[in-house]
Amino acid sequence: MKHPLRAHIEELIKLTDEEFELVLSYFETTTKRKHQYILQEGEIADKEYWIVKGCLKSYFFDENGKEYILQFGMEDWWITDYESFVKQSKSKIYIDCIEDCELLYITYENREKLTKEMHKMERFWAKKSKFGRIALQNRILSLIKNSSKERYELLLEQYPKLFQRVPKKLIASYLGVSRETLSRLSS
Repeated sequence: MKHPLRAHIEELIKLTDEEFELVLSYFETTTKRKHQYILQEGEIADKEYWIVKGCLKSYFFDENGKEYILQFGMEDWWITDYESFVKQSKSKIYIDCIEDCELLYITYENREKLTKEMHKMERFWAKKSKFGRIALQNRILSLIKNSSKERYELLLEQYPKLFQRVPKKLIASYLGVSRETLSRLSS
């Protein structure tokens, strides 16, 4: 049976057994409990996480304490504060576990070493970055041009399992609507 990380990477690039063993040697495994942080505002994001099992959220609070969900992360997804990770600067966001999680992570330093040692992985992360920018652009466009109902239906169509795993309060925050509006949209 193929390692899940290898299957994920090989959706974009092919690796030999030897290459994958090298890639895997740069990763560490960690488990986190529900509500446990993997990153808090003000810390430096020195790790990029690949989600083996579980669900996480990245978010921030405005000056009034209102929470805004930027991203959810589920199995086979990557999550970190990318600005903090790339610039090695203080994070502006929080990331915590909505469920108990099993994660693989690579440090910033190890990712830099790995991409220098294996250009295939540099190409992998470049492709993942392109897909991430496309997803971000689509999310911004949806927030600007789609109605609340359209955003709700699109999220439900794209990620139906998310609605079974994430409290409605968090779905509402992600969609930029109140909990009451979400109740109306889902009825």
